[in-house]
Amino acid sequence: MAKYGFLSVLEEEMDKHFHYDYALDWNKKNHAVELSFVLEVQNADSVETIDDKGEVSNEDIIFEDYVLFYNPAKSKFDADDYLVTVPYDPKKGLSREYLAYFAQTLNDVAIQGLDDLMDFLTDETVTDFSLEWDTETFDNGRAELEETEYYGYPRY
Repeated sequence: MAKYGFLSVLEEEMDKHFHYDYALDWNKKNHAVELSFVLEVQNADSVETIDDKGEVSNEDIIFEDYVLFYNPAKSKFDADDYLVTVPYDPKKGLSREYLAYFAQTLNDVAIQGLDDLMDFLTDETVTDFSLEWDTETFDNGRAELEETEYYGYPRY
């Protein structure tokens, strides 16, 4: 029987604090959990956009980004593929307080990102769009947390 550890707590906290569509993918072999989320904006004026693959479109914009929770000793990945990567201690795991703070911060990033995406469609001076994770601000806020309940990586 599986013990879900921080994965189930992460889902609970995301459901409470994150107001956009998201999915969690547990990659047991890579000792990692990928969190993907989607921002959607109507392109009412059919503004032509070019995505990161060079494809031109005037359809509504569906922007997907990713976060990775990983074991520093065992996980393999390219950090450039993620908005942010979060290491976890495989024995200690992550605290509920940390995961709640993370979900709230990710929601704030998504809110700002949605505003920026709408500006991208309506303001001709804005030439590109991406989400920004401010690690320093996040770490400063984390330093104020009182972390008490820890949950480990999921195991069988």
